[in-house]
Amino acid sequence: MRNKRMCTNVFIAIVIASSCAWATDKIVIAHRGASGYLPEHTLPAYAAAYAYGADYIEPDCVMTRDGHLIALHDIHLEATTDVAERFPDRKRGDGRWYAADFTLAEIKTLQARERLPNRFPIGASRFEVPTLREVIELIQGMNRSTGRDVGIYPELKDPSWHRSQGLPMEEAMLAILKQYGYEGPQARIFIQCFEPATLRRIREELKSDLPMIQLIADSQKNSLATEAGLDAIAQYATGIGPDKRIVEENPAVVQWAHARGLKVHPYTLRKDTVPGKYDSFDAELRQYYLEYDVDGVFVDHPDDAVRVLDAWRATR
Repeated sequence: MRNKRMCTNVFIAIVIASSCAWATDKIVIAHRGASGYLPEHTLPAYAAAYAYGADYIEPDCVMTRDGHLIALHDIHLEATTDVAERFPDRKRGDGRWYAADFTLAEIKTLQARERLPNRFPIGASRFEVPTLREVIELIQGMNRSTGRDVGIYPELKDPSWHRSQGLPMEEAMLAILKQYGYEGPQARIFIQCFEPATLRRIREELKSDLPMIQLIADSQKNSLATEAGLDAIAQYATGIGPDKRIVEENPAVVQWAHARGLKVHPYTLRKDTVPGKYDSFDAELRQYYLEYDVDGVFVDHPDDAVRVLDAWRATR
């Protein structure tokens, strides 16, 4: 009887470990897609990130005037589209073009383009600004055709500002996610945001049990990247996404977070801007994954992160 009970307990442990393996292994998060190779937040960049082996793909989300969630890093359009040429008279008094002032149909007339001069050449091809629905359908479609289970990692961009414009984002995102089957704490998703009040609202008021990540900017480190700050975050979030400089300056933040059951996913590692203290991008990746022991990194070049992790796993 004792042996039978022990076997049962071992079996249960194996089942639990297997069901949670995706959550405990180190992951690669494709920052704005494979943005080191293709214009950020475009369907080709997301497809490339998928093909490179990323575990999660990140669409930043803002809202259009007619309430659609689109994949865009900023609430402004001019840095990554040709809006200034197509709609020269639609800028606000501050000289900027806001996605919230345009309908989805108008957004779809724009050409998305690379923001950095040393990356994909501007005008060399045509790219659109996708909706969150289009991003999800691409990733879920590729999951079906490949048999993989790649997740999404959407960020709510400036939700307080959107609410001030009459465009509440949280409910809109949760409705779309539910429609596409993202439900429960084991869903292949992390919702991320810099605003603690937004994540608390999702958890406490809107009653979502989806995994969530509290992003921490370098300017927030004194209030959030502390043991007291992490105690508070652990009440509503699954993990933290600190600016990588926070980890560099105080690697103990990783252990503090882990002690509270929080995952750590720092941002952003880029092959074309490796800090001088590292002799290669691989060295920087290994430092974060293996020495700092983070659970995942946001990276513009997901193929390199996948390769480094595969080499590490081969030695285990």
